[in-house]
Amino acid sequence: MESKRQQKFAGVLQEELAQVFQREGAAFLPNTLVTITRVRVSPDLAVAKVYLSFLNTNNTTLSINTVNSHAGEIRYKLGSRIRHQVRVVPELTFFVDDTNEYVERMDHLFDKIAKEPRQKDEDSE
Repeated sequence: MESKRQQKFAGVLQEELAQVFQREGAAFLPNTLVTITRVRVSPDLAVAKVYLSFLNTNNTTLSINTVNSHAGEIRYKLGSRIRHQVRVVPELTFFVDDTNEYVERMDHLFDKIAKEPRQKDEDSE
């Protein structure tokens, strides 16, 4: 379980990274909208796992690899934004957040189940 300090710091990182991606994300991911869905921070605040969601892209694996290859540049830009608030800018690792895909897949399965004809219970007659 994350402490209040970790949660607060994760919130700051999420806000600032959103600004970085909004302003300068087009340089390495043109025509792609990047959303930071969640940030998890280690107890010592030195490592941050950032979960991203991509819109308007066909290959999320390529997109996440591109972001990870620019992690040092993103960390530098983040550091310039939060340098007065923290002692150490955390190492950033980016992951794909596939929660939306999972929800869509489950909705599709539930719709499919709902459309199937119901079988009568043979025991109830």
